[in-house]
Amino acid sequence: MSILVVGSVALDSIQTPFGKAKDSLGGSATYFSAAAQLYDQVNLVAVVGTDFPKEHIDFLKQRGINLDGLQVVEGKTFRWSGRYSYDMNTAETLDTQLNVFANFHPDLPESYRNSEYVFLANIDPVLQLEVLSQIRKPKLTVLDTMNYWINYRKEVLSQAIAAVDIVLMNEAEARQYANTFSLVRAARKILSQGPKALVVKKGEYGASLFANGDEPRRSFFFAPAYPLEKIQDPTGAGDSFAGGFIGYLAQQERIGKEEIKRAIIHGSVVASFTVEDFGVERLRTLTMQDIMARYREFKDFTNFEPTCPWSDQCEHLNAHKK
Repeated sequence: MSILVVGSVALDSIQTPFGKAKDSLGGSATYFSAAAQLYDQVNLVAVVGTDFPKEHIDFLKQRGINLDGLQVVEGKTFRWSGRYSYDMNTAETLDTQLNVFANFHPDLPESYRNSEYVFLANIDPVLQLEVLSQIRKPKLTVLDTMNYWINYRKEVLSQAIAAVDIVLMNEAEARQYANTFSLVRAARKILSQGPKALVVKKGEYGASLFANGDEPRRSFFFAPAYPLEKIQDPTGAGDSFAGGFIGYLAQQERIGKEEIKRAIIHGSVVASFTVEDFGVERLRTLTMQDIMARYREFKDFTNFEPTCPWSDQCEHLNAHKK
C-alpha cells in the first residue's frame, strides 16, 4: 500500500499562551506525513526553497517518507506566522509569505502515480484537480480545504469535491460552503456534490461523520476529542488527524462506515498527541504503541452500554429489545 499527500512544507513561527517557536518545521504535508508514516508508506509532493534547512529533510527521510516528489526551487520557503489566545480553536495569522509555494504545480513522479490512497491537503483546488488527473486507480481520495478557497475558488472547489470520496472540513467551513447555520443541512449540501462522506473537524470538541443515507443511525457518527490536560500548540492538528485517519484506512481490506468510524478515532488520537508540543516535536517520538494505548482509553471513556446493576431494569431492557 502507499499513501500520496500533496500539500505544503513550511517554516512556521507560532505564539501561544504557553510559549513560542520560530521557523519550526510545519506545513500540511509535513504534519500529515509525520502521522501517516506510522501506518504505511507515504509519498510526499510539495515544494521548498533553497533556504530550507537540511535537518528537516533529514528528519523526513529518517521517518521513511518518500521525498522523490519534493521540489527544491531557488528562493525562499513558504513561511507562516500565527498566534493563539486561550481559545486555541482559531489562529490569528500574523504573516504569510508564499514565496516558492506561490508558483507550485505538483508534478507527480511516475512511481507516485499508482498510489492507492490520496490526500489532497489544503491547497488551491485547481492544484488538487491537477493531482487527481495524474493518479491512475486510487482506492480512496480525500480532500481538505479552507475558508479562503470557499470565498475565492468555490466553483472549482465544488469540482474537486465532486471528484473525491471523502471531504474534510472544519465546522465553520462546512457552514460557509453551504451558506447555512445548520451543520446537518450543510452536510447534505456537500454530500449532494458527489462525495461518499464528509468528516467535520470540531477541534477540541471532536469530529462528526456524515454519510449518504436517510437514517441518522446509518449516516451519522460523532466522536469527542481526547481529553487533555496539557495543550501547547494546536497547529497541524487537522492535518495530523488526516494522517491517522487515512493511515488507518490504508490498512483495511475494505472501507465502510465502521472502518471510517474507527479511522476517526485514530485521527483524533494522533491529533491529541500533536497538540502536546510545538510543531511536529511530539510526532518525532510518537509510536504505534502510544497510539493504540490511547485508542483503548478512548474506547473505554466513550462506552455507554448499560451495565444493569438492578435485575428489574435488565429485564425491562431485554423485553424492550425483544
